[in-house]
Amino acid sequence: MTRHYSAFSLLKEGLNGQKGWRPAWRSPRPKPRYDVIIIGGGGQGLATAYYLAKTHGLANVAVIERGWLGGGNTGRNTTAIRSNYFYPESTALYDLSLRLYETLGRDLNYNIMLSQRGMMQVVSSPAEMETAARMVNAMQVNGVAAELLDRAEVQRRVPIFNFAPDARYPVYGAIYQARAGVARHDAVAWGYARVADRLGVDIIQQCEVQEFLVEGGRCVGVATSQGEIRADRVGMAVAGNSGALAAKAGFRLPITSYTLQACVSEPVKPIFDTVLVSPMTGTYVSQSDKGEMVIGGGLDRVPSYGQRGNLPQLETVLAGLLEMFPVFRQLRLLRQWGGTVDVTPDSSPIFGESPLPGLFVNGGWGTGGFKGIPAGGTVFAHILATGSHHEISRPFDLSRFRSGHMIDEAAGAGIAH
Repeated sequence: MTRHYSAFSLLKEGLNGQKGWRPAWRSPRPKPRYDVIIIGGGGQGLATAYYLAKTHGLANVAVIERGWLGGGNTGRNTTAIRSNYFYPESTALYDLSLRLYETLGRDLNYNIMLSQRGMMQVVSSPAEMETAARMVNAMQVNGVAAELLDRAEVQRRVPIFNFAPDARYPVYGAIYQARAGVARHDAVAWGYARVADRLGVDIIQQCEVQEFLVEGGRCVGVATSQGEIRADRVGMAVAGNSGALAAKAGFRLPITSYTLQACVSEPVKPIFDTVLVSPMTGTYVSQSDKGEMVIGGGLDRVPSYGQRGNLPQLETVLAGLLEMFPVFRQLRLLRQWGGTVDVTPDSSPIFGESPLPGLFVNGGWGTGGFKGIPAGGTVFAHILATGSHHEISRPFDLSRFRSGHMIDEAAGAGIAH
């Protein structure tokens, strides 16, 4: 059966009535025992399984997902990827991710529809320009190419923005990262799943964790809706459900789950070729390859596991959009949704062994989980394979909340997205 995607295989299968394609991944029953179990079949979990098999040679791995593959936050985000963070620890993590994204399509033989169209963070006051210059300097010191644009350059690049003299949030300039952009969220999950399956990983859907198996004070597996599954190590990468799953294991994480609002408009002709965010309005927007405006906003600060969002928060997001782009007033919305995000006190992720030995955590990404998928999978695979931190993951250990060594990107970068 045809496995490799190429122009030749497309032609061959077209002549063959599309009957020779190998299924993208299997749907196996769980085995009684694995070397590693990964809870969560989203981007982070699937990337971890892929790097465990590819980099560390551990193919006896199960990814268990209570719903369907990529059906959580991986399929509910706004697809932006970037590495323009303030602190060196964050830069190391997210720039590794961006570098891996840049070759991921070739590595997986799967088109993830990466579009490095740049990201622009608009500045709306003279005081903010001083802060923006400091941020750009920090990014450059950290090895990330970033530019500070003036008002004229912003207007040249995004002429449809609101540059009116009476604009509520005037434009003084912008922080710009040219390597940032967007990628197709479903394709990222499917690409990782397809190759992980080929390397021997079992991807088990409709398999919910009911409790953790603990023997001698150590996690030795999970009891699921498909029976008990044992493993030497168990990792959880469940995004907004991190707190709920930790409670099943008998400990608390410094995480609060919120809903992040998003929506898309009807498709229109290409008029907007970057990702733009306004910290003052909290709204960000890009145009998809189909022509839709993909719109997101700030967190709804009412803790929730709802995935529908709510109308007051949607109104706030759209009000911000129209402040930025009055020309969008006639656009019609196609759909809106919410994603459940797990937010830590310093808006940075958590990696490492949990208070329950044998159970390891990859969580607390907040709004950064999608852009961090390749790096998150790389460092979490290292942790699960070796039992110790990767050099990039060490600063993000759970112990930082006891020692006070926070990596507060919401304060440092001035934006939590």
